[in-house]
Amino acid sequence: MKGCGGSMSESFDILRKPIISEKASDLQGSHKYTFEVSRSANKQQIKIAVEKAFGVNVVNVNVLTLRRKRKRFGPRLSKLSFWKKAIVTLKDGDAITMYEGV
Repeated sequence: MKGCGGSMSESFDILRKPIISEKASDLQGSHKYTFEVSRSANKQQIKIAVEKAFGVNVVNVNVLTLRRKRKRFGPRLSKLSFWKKAIVTLKDGDAITMYEGV
C-alpha cells in the first residue's frame, strides 16, 4: 500500500485478524480495538486501513512488535516468528460492530 490511498483488499492485507482476549475486551470500553497487523505496516497505513475497512474515525494508533516465542514440537525446540500488534483508538461514538457480543 503506497501513499494515502488503497483499496479494500489492501486494507485486509494490512489487518491480519482481530485479537480477542480478556485484555482486548477490557480496552473496548475506552474505544480501543486490537488487531494483528502485517509486520511491514506502519501507523499511518494501519490508520488508513481501519478507516477504510470499518468506516470509522481513528484518533490514535499504538504499535507493538512482539518477540519470538519458543515452542516444543516433540523432541524439537522451534521458534515462532515475530508478529506485530496494533491498538487502535476510535473517536467517541464510533465502534466496530464485529467485536460486539464476542
